[in-house]
Amino acid sequence: MRIFLAGASGVIGRRVTESLVAHGHQVVGLTRRPSPVLEKLGAQVAIADVYDRAALADAVRAAEPDVVMHQLTDLSAGDRTANAKIREQGTRNLADAALDAGVQRIIAQSICWVYEPGDKPAAEDVPLDLDSDADRQNTVRAVATLETTVREAPEWVVLRYGMFYGPDTWYTPGGFMARLAHDGRLQATADVTSFVHVDDAASAAVSALHWPTGVVNVCDDEPATGYDWTPVFCQAVGAPEPARSDAPRTGWARGADNRRARDLGWTPQWPSWRDGLSATK
Repeated sequence: MRIFLAGASGVIGRRVTESLVAHGHQVVGLTRRPSPVLEKLGAQVAIADVYDRAALADAVRAAEPDVVMHQLTDLSAGDRTANAKIREQGTRNLADAALDAGVQRIIAQSICWVYEPGDKPAAEDVPLDLDSDADRQNTVRAVATLETTVREAPEWVVLRYGMFYGPDTWYTPGGFMARLAHDGRLQATADVTSFVHVDDAASAAVSALHWPTGVVNVCDDEPATGYDWTPVFCQAVGAPEPARSDAPRTGWARGADNRRARDLGWTPQWPSWRDGLSATK
């Protein structure tokens, strides 16, 4: 296939590009500036800003893709407002460009910690937490807008990723979460998180080329409380034992159920964060 990959130079995008090329696909990677890295990986490079509707439309049309893949984020500064903007406005512009070019399938990155509160890991049919408090609501509504926009395509797959860890993420020595741990600001809590290694996230994106239309949780097999994963992470990055919080679990921090991805044939290399975090480098 011929794939137009928005966010190709990001942590997931680079891995997706490499895997797509290895599987014999042609990749046109969208970036805002020239990217020798993508060229070395075997991709063509399309230079445009996702907020420039005309330039983006021209880039997609020129690429003549079979599939448009959305791996766009804006997290380099830890700005949730910027990330919400790219989920809403960036997705709108990308979807319009794809639809105008006659693209049949869109695959898009979402997240799996936006479900409404509950007592067990959430499957894909659990509603999004649209009635959450103001601080969380901007994130949830931006995700809902992204997913609604993507559904305008004739065929679509929304990948609700777990928390990314592995090389180039916040969960590495020297990364954002490691700095919190070393500063004593990372507590072990009752909140439940579902993780996914970045290599497994990339493999799911490639597999999604052939998945049926729908939403899929892409996370490992073991949702974990902070009481479980935080000490393992701290040990892996050489940080002190974390303090333990006695606060009750936040209702929406429930983790996610990955059985649908498993049923579709996705097999993570790292089925548990226990092994993945222990191997953190």
